[in-house]
Amino acid sequence: MLVNELPDKFTERMKEELDPNEFRDFLSSYECGSHKALRINSLKSTAASPDLKDLFSLKRVEWCENGYYYDEAALPVKHPLHEAGAYYIQEASAMAPVCWLDVKPGMRVLDLCAAPGGKSTEIAELMENTGLLVANEPVLSRGRTLSLNIERMGISNTLLTSESPERLSGIFPGYFDRILVDAPCSGEGMFRKNPLAVNEWSIENTVLCASRQDMILREAAKMLVPGGILVYSTCTFNRGENEGTVERFLNDEEDLSLLDPGLLHPLPGGFKRTGILTGEGRLNYGVRLYPHRIRGEGHFFAVIKRKGGLIPNRGEKHSGVRPSLSGSLVKAPDSVRKLFTGFWESVKNTGEPGTESRSDFTRLLSSGILHVFGEQLYLSNAFFPGIKGLKVLRPGLHLGTLKRGRFVPSHALALFLDPGAVGRRAELSDKDTALKYLRGESLSQEYLDPKDSKGWCLVCYMGMNLGWGSYDGRMIKNHYPKGLRLPP
Repeated sequence: MLVNELPDKFTERMKEELDPNEFRDFLSSYECGSHKALRINSLKSTAASPDLKDLFSLKRVEWCENGYYYDEAALPVKHPLHEAGAYYIQEASAMAPVCWLDVKPGMRVLDLCAAPGGKSTEIAELMENTGLLVANEPVLSRGRTLSLNIERMGISNTLLTSESPERLSGIFPGYFDRILVDAPCSGEGMFRKNPLAVNEWSIENTVLCASRQDMILREAAKMLVPGGILVYSTCTFNRGENEGTVERFLNDEEDLSLLDPGLLHPLPGGFKRTGILTGEGRLNYGVRLYPHRIRGEGHFFAVIKRKGGLIPNRGEKHSGVRPSLSGSLVKAPDSVRKLFTGFWESVKNTGEPGTESRSDFTRLLSSGILHVFGEQLYLSNAFFPGIKGLKVLRPGLHLGTLKRGRFVPSHALALFLDPGAVGRRAELSDKDTALKYLRGESLSQEYLDPKDSKGWCLVCYMGMNLGWGSYDGRMIKNHYPKGLRLPP
């Protein structure tokens, strides 16, 4: 975009905040194109996975272990591996807040404003699909995109909800070890990447955003355990929405304080510490990311810690959950369990020991909870709370649909499983054939082993699952979801 397209009042404010040389460099960055990046999905990285670094000529994002820049000409968003969940297209700066959330496997984590899902999927990967991730999106219309991205990335430990922050805080007081508040903001940091954000900007909107952020942070803090960490982030430069929001928040909270981000991870050279005044005039620090200092867009984050030691013991129940939500999920009846077990026994691989190394679906199935949600069957791990009274979009791993005494496997299950977990596999040999499958075309039997019998099969490409097919002895019928199919 051109510098003269920036709002005058925005430019004037940035000129006051930055020294002359830095302001000049800041404006110059808008004459350059934005940097394209992706994050490799560690949940699907195996020895058989394709070398994405060579495939797309990737170059490492300094602050994110699995983050990489790519040349736009490589078009990874149009590659079949994108639909397989091998990676997530994500702006490089947006990867940073989760890197400083200090997530560990087995924790209970909340992403309070989760759509479209870049940060939620990043968190789930760090959790290694263990523990509990509650990904909440208050705006129901945005929840579908979040749900599809959770599905595409092969994530099983996530409860997707669509609740207001104040309602969640009443249900989960003192419950989460880690909380991410990637707050709705005025979007100043995205002006270069998304010029349409310029048209939506106004001083009045920045004030409105700051007021909303104050409320969101207050409610989020109620759900943090002693010793827990909360990361607050925005994609704006506005001090009232960044440092100002954190200052107002911490001045009202006695047992919360800013944690120096450098104590968790070394800060890259391009990251800029920004002063935040807290109780009794103490100066602490948040982090600002500017487009002229790094290969990324504008971002801000601050790390907040609650006093006390983190309680290591984690289990199915938690005293903070209201009685209406406590206890285990309602388990599926024996008839439904038998129906699903029959399906799984008919498709699982019995000839290649050790082929379930990533998802270990049989172990998850034996230790998790099968439950029916309408006509849909889900699998949740033992960390999941009850869901009664919650507005739930996806309660765990979607296994499939119950249809008049038969079971139809879900797309989510196909994308969660290791290719080797299923005996019948249609291994597609080239990109064009993979794209035809993604458009909904049927496949010939040449991609199956001649010894294969009729039934469900996984359709795979470059060591990654694309979806389900069903073999009738002559051809492979396409079961790629109609709503996800690529245009002809």
